[in-house]
Amino acid sequence: MLYLIKLFPEITIKSRPVRRRFIRQLRKNLREVLKELDDSISVIGEWDVLEIQTSCENPAMLAAINDRIASTPGIANILQADKHPLPSIEEIFHLTRDVYEEKITGKTFAVRCKRTGKHPFKSIDIEQYVGGGLKQNCNTAGVKLKNPDVSVFLEIRDDFLYIIKRQISGLGGFPLGCQDAVLSLVSGGFDSTVSSFLCIKRGLQTHYCFFNLGGKAHELAVKEVALFLWIKYHSSHRVKFVSVPFEGIVEEILNKIDDSQMGVILKRMMLRAAEAIAKRMNINGLVTGESIAQVSSQTLMNLAVIDSVTETMVLRPLCTSDKQEIIDIAREIGAEDFSKNIPEYCAVISKNPTTKAKLEKIENEENRFDFEKLQAAIDSARYQLITEVVDDFNNSSSEVAIEKEVSSGSIVIDIRHPDDLEITPLQIAGAEILNIPFYQLRTNFSNLNKDAHYLLYCDKGMMSRLHAAHLQDEGFSNIGVLDLRSSS
Repeated sequence: MLYLIKLFPEITIKSRPVRRRFIRQLRKNLREVLKELDDSISVIGEWDVLEIQTSCENPAMLAAINDRIASTPGIANILQADKHPLPSIEEIFHLTRDVYEEKITGKTFAVRCKRTGKHPFKSIDIEQYVGGGLKQNCNTAGVKLKNPDVSVFLEIRDDFLYIIKRQISGLGGFPLGCQDAVLSLVSGGFDSTVSSFLCIKRGLQTHYCFFNLGGKAHELAVKEVALFLWIKYHSSHRVKFVSVPFEGIVEEILNKIDDSQMGVILKRMMLRAAEAIAKRMNINGLVTGESIAQVSSQTLMNLAVIDSVTETMVLRPLCTSDKQEIIDIAREIGAEDFSKNIPEYCAVISKNPTTKAKLEKIENEENRFDFEKLQAAIDSARYQLITEVVDDFNNSSSEVAIEKEVSSGSIVIDIRHPDDLEITPLQIAGAEILNIPFYQLRTNFSNLNKDAHYLLYCDKGMMSRLHAAHLQDEGFSNIGVLDLRSSS
């Protein structure tokens, strides 16, 4: 299978050196995310278009490759194509008919030809000749240049003909690795999840900083979100997940700070901690999910007071987005179902929050705060590679059993996202398989047969290990992980 990768338009207007750097990075990123599916895959191209060539013919694996490419930042469109040395115009018609005859039977169509290079013919010559041939030799409903049922896409690039069989929309944005790193303050809800995604899409290497206000269950839920985003959209790069114990900070605020000022002061404490962590990681930008006036702490006056506590740049990708727009993006990227079930712990700290915070009053309130507790929280922060977040849930007395095949009597629980289930359904001969997405597993597992043995499955094995370790930590011993990667 051959893929033509069309660059995000903003890449093509960069200067020549910058454009070449972006394209080199995109090639590198594509090889990194696709090698797991096909270690012999080829990614070439220097300027206008990249070509990805795979010898894989398995439909499920090709669907997975399509999804990986479509989730890689920097790509406008993906074209599945047949490539031929440039033949005569008559042969172009025959090759096109072989691909499109069935697709245009009984339908209106139009031929669209793009051409690059010097040739003795124009694009319109190809369109007219091929279109006329298809109309005369195929059982179509005729040519329709405006809004046809089927568009027949051809590209001629110098000495080669490409017959486009399918078009897939890309993610857009810039390739990861072309911009600096940022530290995203994540709570797992819609806003921080979507703001993190938008930074990834823009080519920012996005690390995660989580302030734990709700215990291990909250931490697990946020790690789910971070793992999902990393696996889906930026697994070409190593990123870190930083967990900061903030329960003591909340307790200090509740005990010493006036009710109306609690929300603003909590956000200021988070920014102070995030700034310190970012400096340790040599990161110069923080990201939050705040949207103007969505909640009381996010008025312009309050945000100005919150930002005054740090000299580090704070990015707010959602600052002018409304809630429904944010939810719509979460749905598009596959994050809606688990983000909607995560409570916003920091939103319930104050009963009568101020919408017009005054810096002098805030600073007076903070004079009663014990900043040694904030420093202790910063010093206790846990830094992990995103691939190692399961470690916090490992039971010290036992390890999660990793099994390479389904033993007799075991039941497999496929915990992948429904989108992944649709692309590559799990099929294991003789095995009973339950489909329970990872974001529903915590609530559903206790209702399953307690006498059965369950094996959790996901593509990379990370989400399954994370949940198996958590369930073991909760006292369930009838759990293991199914890892099929080395036995495939």
